[in-house]
Amino acid sequence: MANWFKRNGIHLAVVGIFLVLCFVYFSPVIKGLVLPQSDVQQAQGMQREIMQFKDKDGKAPLWTNAMFGGMPAYQIWARYPSNITTYVISFFSSVLPNPLYTVLLYMLGAYLLFYTLRMNAWLAAAGAVAFAFTSYNFILIEAGHSNQALAIAFFAPIVAGFIQVFRKNYIMGAGITALALAIEIRCNHVQMTYYLFIALLIFILIELFHAVRGKTLGDFMKSIGWLAAAAVIAVGVNAGTLWTTYEYGQESIRGKSNLTTDKAQSNGGVDRDYAYGWSQGVGECITFLVPDAYGGGRSTKVGKDSEVEKVLTARQVPADQALGFAQQMPTYWGEKPFTSGPFYFGAIVVFLFIFGLFIVRDRLKWWILIATVLSLFLSFGRHLPFISDLFFNYFPLYNKFRTVESVLAIAGFLVPILAILAVKEVAFHTADPKTLIKKLLYSLYITGGILLIVLLVPTLFFSFKSSTHEQFVQGLVQYVGDRNFAEAIGNALVADRISIARMDALRSLFFVLVGAGLMWALIRQKMAAQFTFIVLGLVILTDLWMLDRRYLNNDNFVEDTQLKAQYQPREVDQLIMRDTSPDYRVLDLTSPDWSQSATATFFHNTVGGYHAAKLKRFNELLLKQFNGAINEDVLDMLNTKYVITNSQEQTGGQSQRIQNRASAAGNAWFVPQITYVKNADEEMAAINSFDPRKVAFVSSEFKSSLDAARLGAPGPNDFIKLVNYHPDHLTYEYSAGKDVFAVFSEIWYDKGWNAYVDGKKIGYVRANYVLRAAELPGGNHKLEFKFEPASYYTGEKISLVSSILLVLALGFGIYQESRKKSTPAMA
Repeated sequence: MANWFKRNGIHLAVVGIFLVLCFVYFSPVIKGLVLPQSDVQQAQGMQREIMQFKDKDGKAPLWTNAMFGGMPAYQIWARYPSNITTYVISFFSSVLPNPLYTVLLYMLGAYLLFYTLRMNAWLAAAGAVAFAFTSYNFILIEAGHSNQALAIAFFAPIVAGFIQVFRKNYIMGAGITALALAIEIRCNHVQMTYYLFIALLIFILIELFHAVRGKTLGDFMKSIGWLAAAAVIAVGVNAGTLWTTYEYGQESIRGKSNLTTDKAQSNGGVDRDYAYGWSQGVGECITFLVPDAYGGGRSTKVGKDSEVEKVLTARQVPADQALGFAQQMPTYWGEKPFTSGPFYFGAIVVFLFIFGLFIVRDRLKWWILIATVLSLFLSFGRHLPFISDLFFNYFPLYNKFRTVESVLAIAGFLVPILAILAVKEVAFHTADPKTLIKKLLYSLYITGGILLIVLLVPTLFFSFKSSTHEQFVQGLVQYVGDRNFAEAIGNALVADRISIARMDALRSLFFVLVGAGLMWALIRQKMAAQFTFIVLGLVILTDLWMLDRRYLNNDNFVEDTQLKAQYQPREVDQLIMRDTSPDYRVLDLTSPDWSQSATATFFHNTVGGYHAAKLKRFNELLLKQFNGAINEDVLDMLNTKYVITNSQEQTGGQSQRIQNRASAAGNAWFVPQITYVKNADEEMAAINSFDPRKVAFVSSEFKSSLDAARLGAPGPNDFIKLVNYHPDHLTYEYSAGKDVFAVFSEIWYDKGWNAYVDGKKIGYVRANYVLRAAELPGGNHKLEFKFEPASYYTGEKISLVSSILLVLALGFGIYQESRKKSTPAMA
């Protein structure tokens, strides 16, 4: 044991430093403060019903009616108890507070990768810091994109496993790959995993090229075999997650359109404009080096004595009002709808990356360069349609994703790797020092030259005006009532943006010069290598830390009670919550984006809600029946008992009022008439105006499933009622004199819902575009709808077997490694 600590003491020290960095950066968590991440808060609203039944039953339901009438719960929250990675993630999240554990995982994974690349421990630690503190990683945390951030954290260990395998350390490399990839998939951010796979495909192609040239195809194929086995295990571990996600994806807005009149992607995937909504501007890539060259993000504000403030005070606007108005001005001038902050890789890191292009001889350089350039081109989206459309139209699954700028997570991961490889090359160089100095100067001229242009002649390449600048000025004209005054404010804002860019260019130039000085000292052996690594890590940390604090700092944290107070039920919510009848719905119109907000789901089962992948049919229903006027008939069939609206008070304030909808059709009802429609277009048109209690519109595809001749009009004493509500198990009792046709205010999803009459399974059909309906035998019976998706239950069995295999493989790999270290070398 003493020898083990001696051998690994340096690694334990590095991990300890990582922990200290996390606790210092997120020091408010020590005081019990929490980070109000908007997406996390949305998720809590989405999960409300799931967690209520989880607390009650000890396990979470697989379906929830909390939003959009109903959808699978495993697209919002599910534990997957047979998946071993569930417990790995739970370990970190339970031992360390959020979001501290995410940043720790960033650093630990990157440290493993750099150590795999045979880095000195302190240089590996500097590289881990360079990757972890990239601005995008912290902006994701601030926004609450927790799954995306965790997925990025496992990029590095997956690559570490790949490198180990191609170095012929097959068992351990495959084990690391399988575990890291399994966790990556479990993070359930398919978009990030997809982008990583593109980068890994390039990695494999480069290895293939060298295998062909070096006539080592046998070794290459052996490595591919081990990696394939690792991938199979990782996929198997996540069988439940992947199967249910794939199955649901076909029925979500990522799937094919049901309507021929829908302008969305008819071949599956999201709309092109929707996918390219957040495209990285070509010129905006300057932010990799100069963070606020494009004005920063939503939290960036002009300071006191800004040009805007001066223009206002010159017009006799009081100083406090002038400052307040100036700080409301949009500093960001790029073409994205808005942004939380820039992609900043670090001035020193970018400088070293360019230096690495000149001096690194490892073939990893070409992988890093090609994958980085491709991620850059893909991030341009609508600004480089030739390449983006090629992937969007022809690469499998690519058109399922939106916010294409997020592919820059790959660049943010790879750029620090080449930067640190450059430092390693300098530290252990065999090249002539004069040659290294010459290439160091080339890198300084390139990086410093760009910075000097921004500093001295910023308008040479940048306008500091968005394409909507004239509309912005026109809006100011309407606000201030004076064209000249408005234009003066607009010009002053441009001057402030230039000032912000210049200050950051000067800041970056300082760090670049420090980095160049450290490399010069290392080349000339003026500083010991290990000391240089430590200083370099501290300077990189200082640069990135200071930048990250602009977007995520102590001011972002609040008391937990304050956070909970934001989501307290209003008086109208409390009144509605007194209604204890089962499974009714609420439409909350007090929010203008009610179909994109989870606020109402904190308290009610709603027609609206928030989810990035709504069911396609329900989304089509929203677009066709709620776009503009609200279709009251559709509200009736969804059993919408209450509508919340804003009410203007005489005092000028605003309150909410409840509309109690007595016309809501209930949980289930018998209909006397079935009308068949030819296709989805006719079905949608049919529900534009109808009485859901009198007629049901059924697609002709279900005609053979019904025996219309046996069905009759319900009698006066016939009834059907919901007697027990559980989100994924609904129990009804009904009485009917003859066979009847019942419609249920439950959302159609045939990938798991089964119907039973007195325990005997029966078929059911779709009615009124989105609802379930069934032909029921006459008499007094119990009807049950149970959500029993084979994709989940069979997937869990596969996951259990694969998890056992993963543990065995890792255990054997660790055993083999320990044997290698304990076996003395032959003389």
